[in-house]
Amino acid sequence: MGEVKSDIAIAQETPMLPITQIAEAAGVDGQYLEQYGKYKAKVDYNILKTLKKPDGKLILVTAINPTPAGEGKTTTTVGLADGIRRIGKNVMLALREPSLGPVFGVKGGAAGGGYAQVVPMEDINLHFTGDIHAVGAANNLLSAMVDNHIFQGNALNIDPRKITWRRCVDMNDRQLRSVVNGLGGRTNGTPREDGYDITVASEIMAVLCLASDIRDLKERLARIVVGYTYGKPSEQKPVTAGDLKAEGAMAALLKDALKPNLVQTLEHTPAFVHGGPFANIAHGCNSVTATRTALKLADYVITEAGFGADLGAEKFFDIKCRMAGLKPDCVVLVATARALKYNGGVPKGETGKENLKALEKGLPNLLHHVRNITEIFRLPCVVAINRFPQDTEAELDLIRRKCAGLGVRAVLSEVWAKGGEGGLDLAREVLSLAEQPNDFSYAYELDRPIKEKITKIVTDIYGGKGAAFTAQAEKQIEMLTALGFAQLPICVAKTQYSLSDDPALLGEPKDFQVTVRDVKVSAGAGFLVALTGEIMTMPGLPKAPSAERIDIDENGVISGLF
Repeated sequence: MGEVKSDIAIAQETPMLPITQIAEAAGVDGQYLEQYGKYKAKVDYNILKTLKKPDGKLILVTAINPTPAGEGKTTTTVGLADGIRRIGKNVMLALREPSLGPVFGVKGGAAGGGYAQVVPMEDINLHFTGDIHAVGAANNLLSAMVDNHIFQGNALNIDPRKITWRRCVDMNDRQLRSVVNGLGGRTNGTPREDGYDITVASEIMAVLCLASDIRDLKERLARIVVGYTYGKPSEQKPVTAGDLKAEGAMAALLKDALKPNLVQTLEHTPAFVHGGPFANIAHGCNSVTATRTALKLADYVITEAGFGADLGAEKFFDIKCRMAGLKPDCVVLVATARALKYNGGVPKGETGKENLKALEKGLPNLLHHVRNITEIFRLPCVVAINRFPQDTEAELDLIRRKCAGLGVRAVLSEVWAKGGEGGLDLAREVLSLAEQPNDFSYAYELDRPIKEKITKIVTDIYGGKGAAFTAQAEKQIEMLTALGFAQLPICVAKTQYSLSDDPALLGEPKDFQVTVRDVKVSAGAGFLVALTGEIMTMPGLPKAPSAERIDIDENGVISGLF
């Protein structure tokens, strides 16, 4: 058996086409193309004003709850698009761009894998076109303006203890989660407790990904709540970025970041890689501008949502599709036999061995997500089994039978090893499902009370018995309702590893409660964030971070990037 090549080695040895050629094939007029080197470019969102073609079909790729055994969602997404292109269809990808935190932390690269990747993968995984840096700059400009306003006399009467806006950095750095700043005397500012989030958890990233154009971007930025005024709880008023006159400068920093990034797959399928909000903290989807542009350029658009279907897919439907007026045509749910056996209690190191008993015990996690897609969101669904060499026919047959019991096909995907050729069966099933009429619906209605919407997500999507609200959460809900924010959709921040808020509860847990410890408003993004469990907005590095294995040689060739 030959040596297994790394993802970066495969990417580096595969020739790319000039991005101008990819753009021409995609139907992007040269006047809207802004090149960033030879193999990547931005597409001006004003192209949407000129594209008159009816929207293409929108296909979402999601997955079971992630495990250390791996699922391969992005790899499957890329390979599916390449498979559809091999059949002769006009197809585009619309993916998120990776954050430097996970790249240097535990995850490694995030541009697909094997022979199903988007390239140039080194650029995509590192600085790319600077979008995330622009988000960080806009976020920290707003932080600087908040504290400067207080230092210069505090005409808006901001209570430093009630500032909700945090600084950010695009790196996993637990040391910055909680800080005290403004020390060193009066000329250095007002001392206060503060903290950092990872940049992709910034509300500005969510705003960027949901904004439709520069005007909408400025309006959303102006609505961002940075804190509250002095006074009794009933007297406190929200202070916004608009009150600080910050939205114009922030939008200026983000003007290029708003434009989708065009790259290609290893098989030269056009791909937009744009925006990167975390799915366990924010809404976990690529930008509305990228998705809308792709739908106007292509007949089929393949996109993905972060983590498992309980987080990414639910938010894709209830937040992104609702806000942008998008109607998905079908869903691909990615699973592996290894990950399902892990859900059935098998340690990661033993998931490569046949274990039908553990597989049967873990399968309810997959079936739970399937039922949500077909019964709650009412969309056609296919299960993509991301095949590994150790998978046995008995295991694959068991997965097929269980899915068939719900009226859903389970199709093998071998795109990691074979590229688009390994995704042809999946592509044919997706093309068939996308032509079926559907009765797409949301998990809840916006006009319901905040607690009722959260509870409905917990009971209907997660399968729990209900939500418990801490005193802090109750107080926040009461205040946000009084301020007129009750009609916003809900963005639940919880662990990605379980349907519950406890990462140790694998499979399909029953009779659990989800504890909501706080509820915050992201008024610019346009949703309420319900914080559950121990979810953090600033990750930390693992004991042996990926950064230890990343290097560059004297010729500028990068290694170790997954």
